[in-house]
Amino acid sequence: MNNVTDSFVSLGHWPSAGSFGFNTDILATNPINLSVVLGVLIFFGKGVLSDLLDNRKQRILDTIRNSEELREGAIEQLEKARARLRKVEIEADRFRTNGYSEIEREKLNLINSTYKTLEQLENYKNETIHFEQQRTINQVRHRVFQQALQGALGRLNSCLTKELHLRTINANLGMFGAIKEITD
Repeated sequence: MNNVTDSFVSLGHWPSAGSFGFNTDILATNPINLSVVLGVLIFFGKGVLSDLLDNRKQRILDTIRNSEELREGAIEQLEKARARLRKVEIEADRFRTNGYSEIEREKLNLINSTYKTLEQLENYKNETIHFEQQRTINQVRHRVFQQALQGALGRLNSCLTKELHLRTINANLGMFGAIKEITD
């Protein structure tokens, strides 16, 4: 510590000799050198540092301004997108509503057409059953008639004698002759 105070004390007692030289005492020369360097830096570097800071400030302001413009553009695009989304949602709701009502209409139409088809099939079935019944009845009648006719012919053939047979033929010929005279 003693050296530090000695170096400051010795500053006040410089010899007035006109020689220039280097002082090798680091503690004595360092504060002087630092103050000179700082003074030169402050004097000459103030403009450069001020320009650098002004440039940096301007770039930051430009960046902020650009960011604000981009933010405003993004907000505007977001609002447009939201408006389009609302419009699309309304359109989707309308399509959904129309689709559901169209589905309901189609469902009712399908039910009605199925009901009509079932009615027609029921009518065709009933007509077919009625037709088959009539056909079967006619077949049974025809068969009964044939059997009755065969039975009657068989009985007539067994009961008729030649003489009775000839009289029946003559009576029938007489009836046919009378019918012919009536029609002529």
